[in-house]
Amino acid sequence: MFKKKLAMFGALLLSSGIALAEYPEKPITILVGYKAGGGTDVMARNVAPFIEKHLGNGASVVIKNMPGASGMIAVTEVSKSDPDGYTLGTFNLPGMMARTLDRPTEIGADSFTYLANFVDDPNVIVTSKKSGIKSLKQFVEAAKETPRAITVGMSSLGGDDHIALTKFSALADAEYTIVPFKGSAPARAAIMGGHVAAGILNISEVVKFRDELNVLGVATAERSSFAPDLATLKEQGFNIVNGSMRGVVAPAGLPKNVEAKLLAAMEKVGKDPEFLKKMKETGNPTSISVGDDFQTLNGEQLEIAKKIWESTPWK
Repeated sequence: MFKKKLAMFGALLLSSGIALAEYPEKPITILVGYKAGGGTDVMARNVAPFIEKHLGNGASVVIKNMPGASGMIAVTEVSKSDPDGYTLGTFNLPGMMARTLDRPTEIGADSFTYLANFVDDPNVIVTSKKSGIKSLKQFVEAAKETPRAITVGMSSLGGDDHIALTKFSALADAEYTIVPFKGSAPARAAIMGGHVAAGILNISEVVKFRDELNVLGVATAERSSFAPDLATLKEQGFNIVNGSMRGVVAPAGLPKNVEAKLLAAMEKVGKDPEFLKKMKETGNPTSISVGDDFQTLNGEQLEIAKKIWESTPWK
């Protein structure tokens, strides 16, 4: 009788889709939509060991770079993956949502399970040491003297870098020529090499390169703790607060037990002193939003992107 009941219970488990194995039972992959060395890649590599730590159960997290289409190749792959918790992906705001406006895509705001945002990395305007432009005033004057003669490198069109320059150009009444790259690392290399006169990057991407770049201003309401000696754009007459938010998502439709485990782990990661120290050491300003809060943040950023796209479309 006992064996019969046990067999019936086993059949019930299988028919109801309840997994007997405890998640995670195999490696978890985080797809990064950009090349190694950029801000998103650094965030992912910082976060991965702490996800392992707080998931427990021998969790293993592997980073896989899948650059292309301004991050859309990787995030689309995430949305199409089995919703089993073994494929996650980096998620950038406002870029991911902005790119659902300027091109046909297979994703939307409802394509993902929003796990956690970890970073709010403000934009900075930088110039090459070879450009001769050492101040924000010179940056504006040079563009006004010869419209579109000043080339500005950035990671892609439609991302936070591009939105920051759009806002700045409007306030400064100055025209620049945008030169998009496949990620922030190649954009930074081009700026430092003098191949473009200036660039819009994020503060985490320049803190270690300040000897090679002129940093003209930071797009924060107050001076950044990462570089308190650097003036904000606001201090210099341009009231712009803008940056890149970076987090981790999974496909929509995760099993509730897997989603709960991942959200609990993300919550712990965001409060882990060792993680926060690591982020500070690598120049990553933290801003933690987990689960529903992250999804709300996504909706807010989508609305901002829509307004800019409607008034000044970038394609």
